[in-house]
Amino acid sequence: MPYRSEGSAIGAPVRVLLVTSRESGRWVIPKGNPASGYAAHAAAALEAEEEAGVRGLVCPTPLGSYRYRKRRRNGASLMVDVDVFPLAVSSELDVWKEQGERERRWFGLADAAAAVDEPDLRDLIRSFRPSDFQAATRRTGLLAAVAEKSKVSSMFAWFQRLLPKSGNFFGMFEAHAVTVVAGADALARLLQDGNRDHIREVIEREHDADEIIREMLRTVRETFLTPFDRGAITSLIGSMDDAIDEMQAAVQAIDLYEVTSFEQEMRDMGAIIVDAARLTAEAMPLLRDVARNGARLHELTERLVRMESHADEIHAAGLKRAYKELGPHDSLRFAVHRELYKHLERIVDAFEDVANEIDGIVIDHA
Repeated sequence: MPYRSEGSAIGAPVRVLLVTSRESGRWVIPKGNPASGYAAHAAAALEAEEEAGVRGLVCPTPLGSYRYRKRRRNGASLMVDVDVFPLAVSSELDVWKEQGERERRWFGLADAAAAVDEPDLRDLIRSFRPSDFQAATRRTGLLAAVAEKSKVSSMFAWFQRLLPKSGNFFGMFEAHAVTVVAGADALARLLQDGNRDHIREVIEREHDADEIIREMLRTVRETFLTPFDRGAITSLIGSMDDAIDEMQAAVQAIDLYEVTSFEQEMRDMGAIIVDAARLTAEAMPLLRDVARNGARLHELTERLVRMESHADEIHAAGLKRAYKELGPHDSLRFAVHRELYKHLERIVDAFEDVANEIDGIVIDHA
């Protein structure tokens, strides 16, 4: 499912790219039979390029699946199961393979859900919406400020204007989530193209996050009444901070060892990190009303845990391949690969810790 955000702020509206089917002309997501020799998510990315002319970062963990009845040319009508992988579009091609056979169009999430025929696919598209997050953005006005280019001093001044009078823990959760998303995006871009500018951005985002967590801890100390138990607040913001701290450690290792190319398994783990950060950002505003949003929070945390399990499999496969290819004759390069995999795994583990902290809050307050 190709998607993009309309703007740089995390609360910007999300749009989905649909294409028309060749037979009926109805709106569908790009899809096809698994290509031989490709992992499922890689095959999905190939279909998106061929059918819709888009490229980007595809998360190896599916968003979900749906079933529909496909009519074959021989007249048979068979049920087909489709796994749906989120693809963050980074570029649109002017020329692509099936350009003359299909129309492509960007839709808002509500319009995309209405345009497709399959009920389960509609639900998957709707489940992707960050509407609650956007609503929180409009209420607080906080996120756009943090989503701008990293400027620690101006951001800290913004916090000083806001606090400590309000004790706005939710605003700080959401602001920290923005830095995590931005850091994850920069890390994934680094794993894709090796451009060193992304290293600097991750480090800047980590510094932003440090300012937020310091202000959060100070406010916890000075506030008599907090929305949750003080331990829950510090544990949640701490697990989020662990994620971006490990992002910084990963890019610093890449810089230290002058790594310029990355294995597919590393890029796949980067894609999982991007999607995990996105889910974390969606979850933060929902904590403003845990009782009302408990079911959705549970859906998000369940997916985060599932993604961590998938990342473990990718990590093991990548490490095994690196050992076979490098271990016997280039132990130094293998050691570098092993360290990078370690940092990537720790980032995803931190997101699982975020999920566990949110689940604890839901259990206590929903």
